[in-house]
Amino acid sequence: MDETPEDDELITETERKQLLAALHARLFWVGKEIPYNCDIKGKMCNLHSIVWELLKKEELDDEDRGLINKCILYINEKAKEDELELATGELTREEADKLFDETAGLMRTVMDLKEIKEGTSKEKEKEFRETFSHERVAEARRWLNFLKGTGEVK
Repeated sequence: MDETPEDDELITETERKQLLAALHARLFWVGKEIPYNCDIKGKMCNLHSIVWELLKKEELDDEDRGLINKCILYINEKAKEDELELATGELTREEADKLFDETAGLMRTVMDLKEIKEGTSKEKEKEFRETFSHERVAEARRWLNFLKGTGEVK
């Protein structure tokens, strides 16, 4: 692989400020994935699996809530460390982008965990399913009316 000179260039202060501002923008996390592997306090954690397992549960018990609280605490610490590194570290563009994505993924994970703990994730899922179901029925009716209008269906 040929490396272009840009790969080794450090990010500029303007680029650094843009990345940091993006982390604090509204809906910054849209499209960001919950990290599969993340080193938190010297331990590799599959945050994606943790969130998925909690989402699948019908009800959370005290142990689950304790796990969520602990995860939120540790993930927030890691996100702050990453943000500090993004703000002060000598990083190439590639390193800065990777660190930004990880930090945004961590912040999204915290938001998802809070929703799971508060029970709002189940409510949102139910709302989504209801809306999707209503939209499918409405779309089927539109198609049926269209086909009736073309004479394909009587």
